[in-house]
Amino acid sequence: MSLNPIRPWRNIERRKSRQIMVGRVPVGGDAPISVQTMTNTNGHDVRATLDQVIACAEAGADIVRISAPDAETTFALREICRESPVPIVADIHFHYKRAIEAAEAGAACLRINPGNIGDETRVREVIKAAKDHGCSIRIGVNAGSLERHLLEKYGEPCPDAMVESGMDHIKILQDNDFHEFKISVKASDVFLSAAAYTQLAEITDAPIHLGITEAGGFVGGTVKSAVGLGNLLWAGIGDTIRVSLSADPVQEVKVGFEILKSLGLRTRGVQIISCPSCARQGFDVIRTVEALELRLEHIKTPMSLSIIGCVVNGPGEALMTDIGFTGGGAGSGMVYMAGRQSHKLSNDQMVDHIVELVEKRAEVLEAEAKAAE
Repeated sequence: MSLNPIRPWRNIERRKSRQIMVGRVPVGGDAPISVQTMTNTNGHDVRATLDQVIACAEAGADIVRISAPDAETTFALREICRESPVPIVADIHFHYKRAIEAAEAGAACLRINPGNIGDETRVREVIKAAKDHGCSIRIGVNAGSLERHLLEKYGEPCPDAMVESGMDHIKILQDNDFHEFKISVKASDVFLSAAAYTQLAEITDAPIHLGITEAGGFVGGTVKSAVGLGNLLWAGIGDTIRVSLSADPVQEVKVGFEILKSLGLRTRGVQIISCPSCARQGFDVIRTVEALELRLEHIKTPMSLSIIGCVVNGPGEALMTDIGFTGGGAGSGMVYMAGRQSHKLSNDQMVDHIVELVEKRAEVLEAEAKAAE
């Protein structure tokens, strides 16, 4: 639960789900909502894929998925899984043998699509491999690849068809005494996704993987994902998320974290509160924020920073942030520490000085956290 006793209107009561493990990352139950992404390198290229996995992990990814369409990739997974700093999910479509090979290679989870993985006999072989090698499974239902009999029954992809597909596959896993699974019911349509996930959340206690599939480019896909995932997360639905963008996977991770941070469900790094700027601004807000975002990427300690161009809202925003800067006049502004006025600062020194203040504050917070352990 996101619990705020002082401001109860900020509370989010998360759906109660059972917990599974994806490698060493707990998913479901009271575990933090994990952030996932997917590599877009050639899976045969171990070095390029590992470099991308590491970059995503440094950006905050808890889990990374790799498409495994052929035996060359599942062979490469042996080294990738061994060297990866985060658990690897093998994304399997069409050929169940790739799932078996991925399990043998050390994948922490197998993502299988009920619409194209094959008949129940093949699924049983995948289940056996998962049991033998300690893998979890994600049932990945997708509106674009539903089973033919469900499309004939419902006429088109719809929430009922997607949920029925997922529940049919859950039954197969449970009938084979396999319970380490999570499930997703993704669509590129926000309304379809939200309706399917809401329906699914009411009839299973399995951990839910949230996503709006094929959401689009960086700007459009970010907005679409924020609307769809934010709505569901606010309702308490979701145990792990992936933002699907036609963009660098690192950007998917950043957007995913920002969605969770906006709802108080995860905290990581510096949250910058800044104004859009106008004719009242005492300095170039947009360029300053761009510079600070780049200079502060290395900070993992949660804290808040307000950068406001003038005194209309600046002092009020600074009251609620760890560090703040409000534009004034004559080429300078006011620095706030923990909501209180601290000292004046010239605009030309602003970025370097704020970075220094944030780094020092991070050191203090990290020391306090260690002392409390």
